[in-house]
Amino acid sequence: MNRTSFAYPNSAMIDSIAILDFGSQYAQLIARRVRELHVYSELFPWNAPAETVLAIQPRGFILSGGPYSVYEPEAPYIPSYVLESGLPILGICYGMQALTYSLGGRVGAARKREYGPAEVETTTPNPLLTDGIHRVWMSHGDRIETPPAGFSVLARSANSPVAAMGDPQRRYYGFQFHPEVHHTPGGREMLSRFVFQVCHARPQWTPQSIIAESVERIRKQVGDEAVIAAVSGGVDSSVATAMVHRAVGDQLVGIFVDTGLLRQDEPAQVRQALQETLGVELVMVDAADRFLSALKGVTDPEQKRAIIGELFIRTFEEEARRLGKPRFLVQGTIYPDVVESSAPDRANAQRIKTHHNVGGLPEDMDFELVEPLRYLFKDEVRQVGEALGLPSRLIWRQPFPGPGLAVRCLGEVTRERLNRLRQADFIFTSELEKAGLLRLHHSQTGDGHQTGTAQAFAVLLPVQSVGVMGDQRTYQECIALRAVSTEDFMTADWARLPADLLAHIAKRIVNEVDGVNRVVYDITSKPPATIEWE
Repeated sequence: MNRTSFAYPNSAMIDSIAILDFGSQYAQLIARRVRELHVYSELFPWNAPAETVLAIQPRGFILSGGPYSVYEPEAPYIPSYVLESGLPILGICYGMQALTYSLGGRVGAARKREYGPAEVETTTPNPLLTDGIHRVWMSHGDRIETPPAGFSVLARSANSPVAAMGDPQRRYYGFQFHPEVHHTPGGREMLSRFVFQVCHARPQWTPQSIIAESVERIRKQVGDEAVIAAVSGGVDSSVATAMVHRAVGDQLVGIFVDTGLLRQDEPAQVRQALQETLGVELVMVDAADRFLSALKGVTDPEQKRAIIGELFIRTFEEEARRLGKPRFLVQGTIYPDVVESSAPDRANAQRIKTHHNVGGLPEDMDFELVEPLRYLFKDEVRQVGEALGLPSRLIWRQPFPGPGLAVRCLGEVTRERLNRLRQADFIFTSELEKAGLLRLHHSQTGDGHQTGTAQAFAVLLPVQSVGVMGDQRTYQECIALRAVSTEDFMTADWARLPADLLAHIAKRIVNEVDGVNRVVYDITSKPPATIEWE
C-alpha cells in the first residue's frame, strides 16, 4: 500500500504554524484552534526531522502539553533547531515546562496538582493576555519554580506562581493552562494574539485555498490515469469524491459497496445523492452476504474492523480489475481518524481504536491512496463541501463509521441483530429530526450546554435482561442511545435531550422492535469515553 499524504499547504503561498506534539490528547485541538483563525497549522511529533517541520516554512512554533515530567530521563525535549530558528514559540503546559528547562529555568513538582477549572490573574502587561482575571483549564502536576533568564511572570494562579511567562525580546511565551480547550473561554483570543501579533501570520487558510491546493496536488499525483473512489454517502467520502472529481473529471469512477452494514434505506439514498448531485459514474456492488459470512462468530471490535477493512479493499480490487485495474483509490480519511488510530507519525500518543480506513487496511493492497482530506477536521470538511457546491442534506448527514453497524452491533453481527439495530436507530433519529434536534444548534440552554446533536445513533448491546410484556416474562436485548454535541469530534459532551422525548423514543423502540425490552441513554462525555462504543 502506498499512502500519499497531503501535507498542506504550498508554503510559498500560505503562512503556517508548526505544532510539536509531546503526546497530549489535546494536541490536535491546538491545530484546530489555529485553523479556525484561517491560518494553516500542522501537528508534528516532537522528534520529527527538522527538514520535515521546516518544510512548511512556519511563522512560529507551538509546543503542546504531554504526560511527562521534564526532569525524567526519557522525557521529550525541544529540538535545537526550534530554538535556533529565531521564530516565536508558545509553550503550553508541558511545552512551557520544556521551554523553561531547555533555557535554564527550574521546574518542580507542585505541592498541589491542578486539574480542572482555575483562575489566573494577569500581573504584567503583555501581548497575549488582557488585564484582569481569566477563567482557564489546568491539567498539570509540575510547575515553574524559576523562569529562565529574560522571562517575566505574566500571570499567576492560586497554585501556580508562574501561570504564564514571556520573553518579548525573543518572542518566547508559555501558558501553564490550556488555551485550546473550550473550558478556557478566552483561549481563542489568546492564541489569536500569538498567531497574528507575535508571529505576524496572515489568515489565508480558507475553503477556497484548500480546494485550489488539493486540486493541484491531486492532478500532480494522478496525472491522466484512472481513479476509483470509495464512496459511502457520508460527508467525508462525498467531499473527497467531489474534490477528486473537480480535479480529474471523468477519470474518476465511484464504487459503492453495500456491505449489509448500512443504516435503513441507505443504499438507495447514496445512489440518488451521488449520481444526481455529483454527476460521478457510480458502480453499485451488493456484498452483504460476503461481509456477514466473514463476520460470523466474531465479537472482538478490532477483529471486526480488520476483517471489514481487508474485505472492503479486496472487493474494491475485484471491481478495479473489471474496470481495467486503476492505480489510484480515493478515500475520505480525515485528521481525527489519523490521530485516534495513532499513526506512526504520532509517536507519543496512545492508540484509542483502529479506524478501518487508516489502521485496518492491508499493507499489500493494490492501490495508491489519494486522501485529500487526511489533514482536515470535520468542520473543515463541511466548509470545503459547501464551497464545492454539495447540498446541505449531504454535508450535514449524520457521521457514520467506516465499519458501519458492525461496531454499533456489539457482540456477534447477524442479519437478525442488524435488522433490530436498524429499526431502533431509525426510530431514534427520525424522532430527533421531528423535534428539530438532529443537528447541532448554536443557541444554548440556560446551563451553557449546546442544544441539538452533532451525532446520534443507537447501539445494540449483547446483554439480555428480564422484562414484562403483556403479563409475560421476557428476556431480551438492550438498546443504548447515544447523542452528543461537539464541534470537532475530538471532544464531545452528551446531548441534554428532553426527558419526555427520550421516554417517547424508548416506548416506540420497545413496542416496535422485536427482541428489545430495555432502552438506556449514554450520558458519558468524550473523554473518557469515545463517541462510538466500539
